[in-house]
Amino acid sequence: MINFLIALVMLTNFLLVGTDRISKTISVVALQGVALGALMLAVHHQFHMYVVLLAIATMAFKGLVIPAMLNRALNAVKIRREVEPYVGFVASLLLCSLGTGLALLMASTLPVAQDAPSTLIVPAGLATLFTGLLLLVTRRKAITQVVGYLVLENGIFVFGLLLVEEMPLLVEAGVLLDLMVCVFVMAIVINHIQREFDSIDTDKLAELKD
Repeated sequence: MINFLIALVMLTNFLLVGTDRISKTISVVALQGVALGALMLAVHHQFHMYVVLLAIATMAFKGLVIPAMLNRALNAVKIRREVEPYVGFVASLLLCSLGTGLALLMASTLPVAQDAPSTLIVPAGLATLFTGLLLLVTRRKAITQVVGYLVLENGIFVFGLLLVEEMPLLVEAGVLLDLMVCVFVMAIVINHIQREFDSIDTDKLAELKD
């Protein structure tokens, strides 16, 4: 079950970089969030109350609340596709494949605790981090870049699964809080870009003047 969920997370990485429909991108990142919540439950044989609550909060925020906010912003700006990204979708898929391969290679050289629930958690975390960075630097639309931030944080979240038993609840809740602040800030940016330029293409920021 654990390896299936990890494979699902890594599959969503490819779906994210391979589609030009922003609504589909939001749906896929929501699926990834739900998979992460389920993965948190799967890696722990004994369900402590704070782990269960954190898993539920993860599914709620990453799978429902944040995607709903992004869909609302998407409907407001009336943008449907990621047009002319800095790096094409085929090239992005190739880069994602390369990043996943390097993640598997790098993870094999890193020391992992013998009682780790799966040897794929570290490469999945590295691959998801790389996918988030890839979305951030290769996409033009601000909403897609917000998705990149979400995926980047999801990669950090995967690493945290190895230490969730030792981590206090406040540390994990702080990650979710940082994520919410990030989304709110990007929502403000999207709103201002849309008002000024009738577009959410971040290249328009180059035209801003005092």
